[in-house]
Amino acid sequence: MILAAIFVGLVALEHVYILVLEMFLWTTPRAMRAFGTTKAEAETTKALAANQGLYNGFLAAGLVWGLVHPDETTGRAIELFFLICVLVAALYGGATAKRSIWLVQGLPALIALIFVLVR
Repeated sequence: MILAAIFVGLVALEHVYILVLEMFLWTTPRAMRAFGTTKAEAETTKALAANQGLYNGFLAAGLVWGLVHPDETTGRAIELFFLICVLVAALYGGATAKRSIWLVQGLPALIALIFVLVR
């Protein structure tokens, strides 16, 4: 189903964007606004943020792998696994860091998961 692929692709793109923010733009006004940090906090947590960014890149890579896998059944299983990982991360992040993560990260993953499950 094309909608499943579109939503999985959007979740992957979102995680590439998060990777860029966390790994390369962490101390910029854009990232500090997005994550609610001060300049001092951003400087102090730069290495931790880069590590988080790398993990977001792995989530994006897994979703893309599922999308392009030549075997549809295997690709679907890969997508399901990584979408569940994104959902778990969003649930935890929303509960412990910033509630908006549930909406910004969790909701798109949930929508994609539903589309993948019904295809």
